[in-house]
Amino acid sequence: MKLKFRCLPGKFGVCRLPADAAIPAWSKIGSLFSITRTNQELSVVCPEESVPPQQACEGGWICLKLEGPFSFSEVGILAAFIDPLRDEGVPIFAISTYNTDYVLVKEEVSRTALDALRKAGHELIPS
Repeated sequence: MKLKFRCLPGKFGVCRLPADAAIPAWSKIGSLFSITRTNQELSVVCPEESVPPQQACEGGWICLKLEGPFSFSEVGILAAFIDPLRDEGVPIFAISTYNTDYVLVKEEVSRTALDALRKAGHELIPS
């Protein structure tokens, strides 16, 4: 399965807050943010520049957006995209939405990631 994807502008942070924390206003700024609450944590992905300096956050992620939409009946989309990254030892953070998937990779391994994806036949679309 060959997929098309694009790089979203900017860097992103993956932040951890207490499970009972209110959803902070800074987390809802930007063209992409994701908020997930479990009984163990409140996890926020948002533009790195929005994150306050005192916040526990892993920054330096770039975001690769798969060109969807994809049907829920399609099988193996995310696996087809991340398997080449796994093979090159590239850590990822994945976010899925109703229409598509987003894969975050650390900026310092982004060249390795993009090379692996191209070698696998996936196509980077200019933003």
